[in-house]
Amino acid sequence: MALREPVLAAETVELPEPWCSAVVTVVLPTYNEAANLPVIVAELLSLPLTGLRILVADDNSPDGTGAVADELAEKYGADRVTVVHRAAKQGLGRAYVDGMTRAIAAGAEYVVQMDSDLSHSPQYIPQLLGTLLSTQADVVIGSRYVCGASLASEWAWHRKALSGFANLYVRALLRLGVRDVTAGFKLWRASALTAIEVASVRSNGYSFQVEMNYRSVQHGLKIVELPIHFTDRREGESKMSLRVQLESAVMPFWLRRRTR
Repeated sequence: MALREPVLAAETVELPEPWCSAVVTVVLPTYNEAANLPVIVAELLSLPLTGLRILVADDNSPDGTGAVADELAEKYGADRVTVVHRAAKQGLGRAYVDGMTRAIAAGAEYVVQMDSDLSHSPQYIPQLLGTLLSTQADVVIGSRYVCGASLASEWAWHRKALSGFANLYVRALLRLGVRDVTAGFKLWRASALTAIEVASVRSNGYSFQVEMNYRSVQHGLKIVELPIHFTDRREGESKMSLRVQLESAVMPFWLRRRTR
């Protein structure tokens, strides 16, 4: 069941044992993120979560992101940073499915999905985990569209309009009870990912986020939204291609038809 009321973010969250040592795996899909990856990995590993692990799923980036990821695994240790080298660029959804299934198989209790371009601050992760544990939620969404949330001032008006319209469009068609249906920053219980059969998700691009929310609601999972500040990427270019936009537009119709 999706919660319509947002949970406001606390300024700081200190998790007691055994929560602070819970096995949390952050899945980072990468394609041409060589400049951003060292920064986000360092920020993630500085969090007060001793059980946090990182899984980088690289889609054979031509800018050498895979090699950078290997260097980071050597620097921090393979027990903290794991790298999956995928054969070709297969898209965001496929990278997440690969990374999430591997994380669960390796024993993760909780799985974080987030962008590698620093638009999602790692500092929110303790709050996401604290919210999930205190509310007994199955998934917590780092939401851009609940009270207290905000968008990057650097975003052009047309990007804000496109993002806002996409959310209104999907919410009108599927009525999921989620404010930010295209959010890419989430913390999942491993049991929730198993329940929705994440390995069978076939959506790619940003429609992956919609299908994951849809499956969660269909399975009666408890969803909580936590307000975040969404910033613009620091380096590199957006992966929002025309093909990704078209798939995202069609997916809600396909999901609604399948339900009927």
